[in-house]
Amino acid sequence: MAGVSTLQRSGSRFYIDPDNGAIKVPGVTSVVGMAPKDFLSFWNAKVVAETAVEQIDTVVRLAERDPAGAVDYLKGAPRRQTRAASDLGTAAHDLFERLARGEEVKDRSVHIDVKRHVRWFREFLDDVQPEFLYFEETVWSDTHQYAGSFDAIAKVDGETVILDWKTSKSIYDSVALQLSAYRYADRIILAETGESVDVPEIVGGGALHVRPEGWALHPVECGPTVFDAFLHLRGTFDWEKEGKKRVIGKPISSGGEFVTGTQRRAA
Repeated sequence: MAGVSTLQRSGSRFYIDPDNGAIKVPGVTSVVGMAPKDFLSFWNAKVVAETAVEQIDTVVRLAERDPAGAVDYLKGAPRRQTRAASDLGTAAHDLFERLARGEEVKDRSVHIDVKRHVRWFREFLDDVQPEFLYFEETVWSDTHQYAGSFDAIAKVDGETVILDWKTSKSIYDSVALQLSAYRYADRIILAETGESVDVPEIVGGGALHVRPEGWALHPVECGPTVFDAFLHLRGTFDWEKEGKKRVIGKPISSGGEFVTGTQRRAA
């Protein structure tokens, strides 16, 4: 396989240009991550509180032996829950791709945690009858310097759309930003050959929400207005990663015993 390599740096994913390894561009999800997520602070607090109540005996015993360890255990609760959801999503996505490609997936080989997801994805395929054009490929924008990996591009009712599989409890508006970035990229870099091909003319997007209790295909607006919002976040990404580091200069004059934050940290 000649897929596009990626690396993690300062909490963000970067894609490496397969033709010029010196060129690294941020991933779509890392750019979208620049959008405010006020709900996360409430969710984090809720998960920590629930963990403290549900695991109160464990927390008390740990706190008696290692107070700092108890704090770390509670602080890590949101991360553990996110990781578990991510692992489930990855397993489900892998099976969805195999089913969409027409591969046989035997139920006895499917983990119980995703067995119902597979059932509903099969029903989606039977009901909607999508004609898949591309799976799990990488898009690259030479114009705006970003890259990302989409789930599928398919024809649904004769129209070409870009699709995203979601197994989370809710579908968030950020999916529109993601799909717009994929839609308006300059090219697709095929994993099989490394060849670049044009992104086909796409009329819209869709989010397939698959949960243990059922599935739903939601239309997603991912046109020029949404893409413009994504580009604003692309600029914010550059600001957060590099731009803001260069805006405060060293003092040109000072008085008294004033100590800068940098000096305090160094001390």
